[in-house]
Amino acid sequence: MKFKFFLALVATPLLIAASASSQSTDRVEAAKKEGGKVVVYGSLESDTMAAITEAFQKKTGIEVEYWRASATQVMDRALSEYRAGKPLFDVVLTNTNPMRIMQQDGIFTRYQSPMEKDYPGDVIDPALGPMYRHTVIGIMYDASLIKPADAPKSLEDLLKPQYRGQIVMSDPSTHTTTTQWIESLPKVMGKEKAEKFVRDLAATKPILVASFLPAARQVSTGQTPIGITYIKYAYIYGKEGAPLDYVRLPAMLGDGEYIDLSNKAPHPDAGATFIDFFLSDASLKIMAKEGEFVTREGIYPPLPGADKIHFVQMDELASSQYAALKQQYEKLFVR
Repeated sequence: MKFKFFLALVATPLLIAASASSQSTDRVEAAKKEGGKVVVYGSLESDTMAAITEAFQKKTGIEVEYWRASATQVMDRALSEYRAGKPLFDVVLTNTNPMRIMQQDGIFTRYQSPMEKDYPGDVIDPALGPMYRHTVIGIMYDASLIKPADAPKSLEDLLKPQYRGQIVMSDPSTHTTTTQWIESLPKVMGKEKAEKFVRDLAATKPILVASFLPAARQVSTGQTPIGITYIKYAYIYGKEGAPLDYVRLPAMLGDGEYIDLSNKAPHPDAGATFIDFFLSDASLKIMAKEGEFVTREGIYPPLPGADKIHFVQMDELASSQYAALKQQYEKLFVR
């Protein structure tokens, strides 16, 4: 009886694996009958996505059409197409708040990928599925213009006179994630200090750009010595020879990112197949190698000190809050 029970224990996971493999093969074949293409809208960097799609296409033979933009632009385009009744996308992947807004608007179907079982329970959202990466926001600087010993040690150090007009950041009156970052600063600074910091930061007349990517590019090319952006860019542009470093803040705010399937996907089987691969170990290791902070324990980007970063999830905001805050930040930062 014990021997038979042991055989049952061994056989069960093998049967589950075989079943999952069969389902995966069937779905790939169904995806090919749909046209063998998946359309993805997202804010993951193009180079990182290119590495993932190359591996995906090699494994499945399914073509990936990827449109990349900031989180706000991704949300706006997806919502516009959906509301017009002509969605061209199968899959969307971007930051938590835009994903939540789209989900509440009814854009997504809850596709439960078999890859979910490999994620910690605390990163799985009931409506959106697994949070696959963290986007960590901090201070990046040109180490040839600002020596590490002279670099800021805190957010408040950005208010020093030498940085007036020398800081580049996303425009909080148009960039959703920056609006969210500013509104979440009390989580790492306290309410009073955060409110004063935001007023004083606006008074330094920072250079405002569309999103974190152009902010990072300006620092990486030496146009601006210091910026508020994703710290992963210190590694990404550092690989290209830019002399970049980031400030080791005691805690860094950031967001999570999700990937979901449109409930009106033109290619639903191709979309589900892509999500399965995207959430897999193979894809996460590609992301980490490219500088991303994935949510799988023990996998880190090759950025010095990445394993010591204290990450703090930003607050989620409602659509109505964004509208009011963007007006407020336009008066503060732009006018």
